[in-house]
Amino acid sequence: MIVVLGMLAGGYWGYASARKQQGNRKDMAQYAAVGVIVGGLVGLFVTIGLEKIL
Repeated sequence: MIVVLGMLAGGYWGYASARKQQGNRKDMAQYAAVGVIVGGLVGLFVTIGLEKIL
């Protein structure tokens, strides 16, 4: 569940970042895709860390 939330947050962050820089639709899609990947990886590492702690 944490991974999915990280992916959603990363996608939104990437989209908002491209929109703030006045990018076109392709820029927004690319930034959102990278955000989804990064958010998913961060969520994965957080999940692994929590499993090790708990």
